[in-house]
Amino acid sequence: MSSGVALRLRTLQRHLGSPEVWTQGSFPVPLVAQGRGMEPGSSLLTTHVLDTASGLPAEGLCLRLSRLEDHGQQWTELRKSYTDPDGRCPGLLLPGQMKAGTYKLSFDTEGYWQKRGQESFYPYVEVVFTITNETRKFHVPLLLSPWSYTTYRGS
Repeated sequence: MSSGVALRLRTLQRHLGSPEVWTQGSFPVPLVAQGRGMEPGSSLLTTHVLDTASGLPAEGLCLRLSRLEDHGQQWTELRKSYTDPDGRCPGLLLPGQMKAGTYKLSFDTEGYWQKRGQESFYPYVEVVFTITNETRKFHVPLLLSPWSYTTYRGS
């Protein structure tokens, strides 16, 4: 298996939560997870963006986190950040900052694709979700291509 194919496979497996094992010939080879667990005091709200066109993490994608305030009348921006080399954005909401309510993650997909010289259909993606329990972990993954996107409640 070429190193590029193996890297894409590992990335997809991490993103989808499947066991980190690939086969070499007919033998399964376990892969080592490095630093992917939640450390004490880390964010209870996480996201991970995977560029499905390349099969690699979407590094450098700008995103904004907002919360709906004033009885559903106004979005308040809480954080602007960028995805890291693994397509993740650590520290979105720390445990003390989390409160029940409606939140929005806005992803600048047009900027991401333009940096890669790629035309795209969606200039941005907004994912609106509700947090009901301030002590639980919430994961909002985004699978992204120039012509489509998918999101789901991750774990």
